[in-house]
Amino acid sequence: MAGDFLFYQFDDEITGIDLHEINDSTLTIGYINIDELEEIYRNFDFSIQTVERCKEKHALSTCTIEVFDNYSFIKINDINADSHIEKNCLALYVKKNLVLIINIKENNFSNRDIFLKLLSRISTQISSLEKIVCFFFDELINGDSKHLENAQLKINKLEEDVLTNKAGDDFNIHLLNMKKELLLLRSYYEQLIEIGETLAENENEIFDTANIKSFKTFIEKAKRLKDNADLLRNSVVHLWDAYQAYLDMRLNESMKVFTLMTTIFFPLTLIVGWYGMNFKFMPELNWKYGYLFVISLSVFVVSILYLWFRKKRWL
Repeated sequence: MAGDFLFYQFDDEITGIDLHEINDSTLTIGYINIDELEEIYRNFDFSIQTVERCKEKHALSTCTIEVFDNYSFIKINDINADSHIEKNCLALYVKKNLVLIINIKENNFSNRDIFLKLLSRISTQISSLEKIVCFFFDELINGDSKHLENAQLKINKLEEDVLTNKAGDDFNIHLLNMKKELLLLRSYYEQLIEIGETLAENENEIFDTANIKSFKTFIEKAKRLKDNADLLRNSVVHLWDAYQAYLDMRLNESMKVFTLMTTIFFPLTLIVGWYGMNFKFMPELNWKYGYLFVISLSVFVVSILYLWFRKKRWL
């Protein structure tokens, strides 16, 4: 059996322990990987189906929760609000006096960092099973408010680009990606809210009812983040509409220019057609100044139309 399990008990102080030292009467937190979970899941009476859930590479949902008689199983594809991508994947077993974190997939040891931050936070506060679980979820969304504020600043900058005619050719692609990312974040927070509400229901009675309010605090935080993501997504939708209006305005300006140019030079077509008929008794054909006359007439007509359009402020 692997010897690098990370288990800590909380009594008067935090103490590192071995697997065989875990007991139901002392609050314990652990951090292991999938291979280690496959070795020890029977020690905790975990269902083999949950172990298989941890091994699944693709999931329809970002977060899932399953409630069993003596424990709850949660799998989370952690969404990083800064990059809006699925970055890490981890699972959580919550049992009476036991929180077991399963490292499924991580980048740059970020899951382990969450565990170590959790330990650090627990060591400075009076802890219970409910608070440890809430601390864990708080770490998942820690800093998301700041990232959403930065997203709002980016949207404001994009709005300024539209108003100042600085929107690039890839502007619509950028907006579409931002819309998808915010939708993904919204779904992530919504599922975290559902997990918090399911845990707060305490269906398997593994939590102390006096401490259930800890989950309500987390639920309120997740709801605020979800609402902020919704507001940002609505802002992107409005920005999309503004950009489409901007494109329509540019198209209208182009069509206006083409229409005016066509209108200005249309009389020249008439003149050319008139004198291109080559009738035998057209006096201008034999006139010495006929060529200059047609040129002068054309310039005069174009100039009159141009000045008239300028006066009407159509140009």
